[in-house]
Amino acid sequence: MKTVLVIDDEPGFRQLVGEWLGSHGWRVLLAEDGESGLEVALREKPDVVLCDLLMPRGNGFKFCRSIKEQRARLPDTKVVVTTGSGYSSDRLAAIEAGADAYFIKPLELAELPQMLDRLTANRRVPDPPKVQLGTDSPQGTLIRFWGVRGSIPVPGKGTVAYGGNTSCVEVRADGELIVLDAGTGLRNLGISLDQEFKGTPLALTVLITHTHWDHIQGFPFFLPAYNQQNEVRIFGFEGARSGLERTLLSQMESPYFPISMREMPGHLQIRELAEMDFNIGSIRVRAEFLNHPGVCTGYRLFTSAGSVAYLPDVELFRRFRDQMGGSDLERAFAEEKDQKVSDFVAGADVLILDAQYDAAEYAEHVGWGHTCYEDGVDLAMKAGVRKLFLFHHDPSHDDAWVDKMVGSARRMVAKAGSSMEVNAAREGVQILLPTLVAEKVTLGVAS
Repeated sequence: MKTVLVIDDEPGFRQLVGEWLGSHGWRVLLAEDGESGLEVALREKPDVVLCDLLMPRGNGFKFCRSIKEQRARLPDTKVVVTTGSGYSSDRLAAIEAGADAYFIKPLELAELPQMLDRLTANRRVPDPPKVQLGTDSPQGTLIRFWGVRGSIPVPGKGTVAYGGNTSCVEVRADGELIVLDAGTGLRNLGISLDQEFKGTPLALTVLITHTHWDHIQGFPFFLPAYNQQNEVRIFGFEGARSGLERTLLSQMESPYFPISMREMPGHLQIRELAEMDFNIGSIRVRAEFLNHPGVCTGYRLFTSAGSVAYLPDVELFRRFRDQMGGSDLERAFAEEKDQKVSDFVAGADVLILDAQYDAAEYAEHVGWGHTCYEDGVDLAMKAGVRKLFLFHHDPSHDDAWVDKMVGSARRMVAKAGSSMEVNAAREGVQILLPTLVAEKVTLGVAS
């Protein structure tokens, strides 16, 4: 049984709401002011608190801030602020203070239990049921590029062929829809999913490699997160200065964005990862920390049709050490670190790899956290990768420049006698890894 705490200085309102929620299966706690309400919350740890904005001994703003300060003790408690005023400034202030939702009185009692159920649904991560796609759906693991650019989006006539959106890759495999990074390409992916699934509830997982802006700035424009039927799970590791959730919330705070992340109607579940090996449904996922400013990871997905490795931001060590100089011990350290990356991607069917610079450019960007394509191609060949996609194109590289890099990379492969296929990632391109045993592809959908 879920627990709700109703804090309001109006006895009639407390009694009415309490009785109504009690009749719908909720355990109800009551308090008449902010201070006593906080004491009850810390003791009872309710699933949700319904808190009036204007009340004695601790108004709603103060109560929200107090709950934020006590997150270690109340990690899952949701706060709904209620008020008789409709001032937009009060709503914004409440959300920024920590409220998860904001409702204007009088409340629609008939809708209240369902609203609270939706709000607290993300306390668990359910195994979503599956919705079967049509018989014409591709068999196997499908990979599609929605954003391939690094650093900043660069729309224009010079980037039409490869695309100007920042990092975002879609993977469909074994009944799961997984999105690698949430750069500006996520907006077009969201539009496509909204059109494809229409009213069907959808469940998907977003894997964030790191929280540099070009990898998260598309999320505020992701349509599926605005549909209350959908379940959007966001996985990633803690950042250098703040946690994953705090970073994602902050880019949508006023004055940067008109809607806060907490106002998104979809069921959002943010999970800060601790393990380097975990599962999304039946897909095994491995993570590896990479040489890039802050905390950055690469991911490898092991599907029934093969594996996909995604390393969009990484500076390989050997050339970095060569450029910076160093002792034999430091060079040995560099080789060991690069070998670790090589082992991580060894035998991958598809490797999506940072190739922001060529060797000449890299000499001017040592320590920036990115690799030249020459080193990436060399590592991929030695690791036995089947298909390599050069990724994270520099914003200053137009289509002709990327074409030249691809041509040079292919000549490297031919000269080495390797059978590895090399391409540059291009928006809209799809790669299909067929399953050995044909199975119908399904996608996870929210319950």
